[in-house]
Amino acid sequence: MALVLHGYRYSVYTRIARLVLAEKGVAYGRVEVDPFAADRPADDANLHPFGRVPTLVHDGFVLYETAAITRYLDRAFAGPHLQPAAPRAAARMDQTIGIVDAYGYWPMVRQVFAHRVLRPAAGRPADEAEVAHGLAGSAKVLAALESLAEPHGFLVGPDLSLADLHVGAMVAYLAMAPEGLALLQRQPRLAAWWDTVGRRPSFALTAPGLPTP
Repeated sequence: MALVLHGYRYSVYTRIARLVLAEKGVAYGRVEVDPFAADRPADDANLHPFGRVPTLVHDGFVLYETAAITRYLDRAFAGPHLQPAAPRAAARMDQTIGIVDAYGYWPMVRQVFAHRVLRPAAGRPADEAEVAHGLAGSAKVLAALESLAEPHGFLVGPDLSLADLHVGAMVAYLAMAPEGLALLQRQPRLAAWWDTVGRRPSFALTAPGLPTP
């Protein structure tokens, strides 16, 4: 079966899909797509009408939106089940993913990581006001996740779920900024969770690296 993931190596959402593929043990091809490129090929742009990443193509079946992709991969392929069967645990998984998508991505990734880590790595200046706003927003999100996280094991129970991979991809970027790591370490459940989840082979396998000036 032909399975191809179209995405940008620095995209947190592309990494979320790659984490799921790694945890499921699914082989796939990759096509690098820079959504910010002015000369993006028409074929790539046509896969996603909103011009974002990632997009999954599986035997001619085209699917975009990360949450849809990860749930499809979990249903369609063998390997560990990444969605809890119990209704309340499944609801908590959905809630956790919804929180980081709606309230976490922008401050954690686009503000703290982008301005404190990514821009300097590329030889571009950071906007300290953006970092400050991002840290304030990230602190609120981490506090909310801390209140919902299970005291032991993974975020929504004893087994790894899509919530761990979704949140983990964003926390991985946040923690690359010293101030972001400090925020995380103030939340004992999340800090212990990240110490375990961040060491999983899937995170090392999907680490995007950083651009050079």
